[in-house]
Amino acid sequence: MKLNKLLITDLILIILVSGCSWSTSTDQTRNISPLLAIQNKFTPIKLWSFKIREEKENIYSKLHPTSSNKTIYIANRYGIIKALNSDDGQERWKIDLSEHTNLFSKNIPALLSGGLVVNENHIYVGTERAKIFSIHTLDGSIEWEKNVSGEVLSSPVISDNILLVHTSNGILQGLDKRNGLIKWSINLDKPTLSLRGQSEPTIKFQTIIVGSDNGYISAININDGQMIWQKKITRPHGSSAIDRLTDIDSSPLIINGIIYALAYNGNLTALTIESGQIVWERNIGSSHEIISDGTRIFLIEKNDCLTAVTLENGTKIWQQSDLLYRQLTPPILYNGYLVVGDKQGYLYWINPNTGQIVSQNKIDKTGFIAKPIISSDNLLIFQSKTGQVTAIKN
Repeated sequence: MKLNKLLITDLILIILVSGCSWSTSTDQTRNISPLLAIQNKFTPIKLWSFKIREEKENIYSKLHPTSSNKTIYIANRYGIIKALNSDDGQERWKIDLSEHTNLFSKNIPALLSGGLVVNENHIYVGTERAKIFSIHTLDGSIEWEKNVSGEVLSSPVISDNILLVHTSNGILQGLDKRNGLIKWSINLDKPTLSLRGQSEPTIKFQTIIVGSDNGYISAININDGQMIWQKKITRPHGSSAIDRLTDIDSSPLIINGIIYALAYNGNLTALTIESGQIVWERNIGSSHEIISDGTRIFLIEKNDCLTAVTLENGTKIWQQSDLLYRQLTPPILYNGYLVVGDKQGYLYWINPNTGQIVSQNKIDKTGFIAKPIISSDNLLIFQSKTGQVTAIKN
């Protein structure tokens, strides 16, 4: 199953379509959009950068930093986790989760892949080796480590004392965050081929809302893992295996009792949290995270077209097609702008009302794939493919 997820991801990298719409054709490729000649309205301030460790292999994870109490926590796939001072990027502590064998052999990489997440005084991170670690934020010491049912490809999610882990084989597990003991498991099922990623659960009113690789949105009781309802929001279509993917890899949004969920091959769907009844749906597809400012949804479509739609009925407000195929990061709202990075290391600052790009800046030579975060003291933090962490403000 792991091979299938890797294979399908590699194939998807060559699928490109034209314009701000997407098609089901898989036999055409297009070059990335050229850089725009933009008169920058401002230049963001680069406060500091820190290199966690050089990534020598060409496998880049989507691990992203996390922040609490003016501390930035960063990690790489190999297994190194560091705590940095948010003011200047200076290292406070470091831990190496790779497996030590003997003096004459190289350590075995931990293959960190899900996280980082900070909650109270602990950091949680999962691995491709089907493990979850709980680490003290004070000094980086390991509180506990537990085996789970499969690869942890998305960030764990915490509610009260429950740690939710959605693994690559379609299992959602609820663990006691204090000791890692598994309280319940539920099989969300999965198809033979899927994207390499899993939906992070969203929690509201003691109900877990999560997407699955077979196109379902599920509502689950957080206390015992019992299914409340399921609703399919996308169905296979087209002739190729890639066209027929039904993955929901983005985390659902819940706003005023309405769930907003996005599937890779379509649709963007609004459902009621009580029963899963569909309120509206639009033919938009992506595996990126969706975000909202409370009145609009912002998303990046499969071809890297940025789109804004209304919460009320999914009507498109604007589309930004100048960054097609630049392999954008998930978007983030920061100080009045919509911000994304790309695979060439550029950041783009976008007016959320119009979709106009107001500034583009080269920040890193290796590029970005992980989602950015906003630190506890309102800094914009990006981590590059090779582990360079940069703090920015505008």
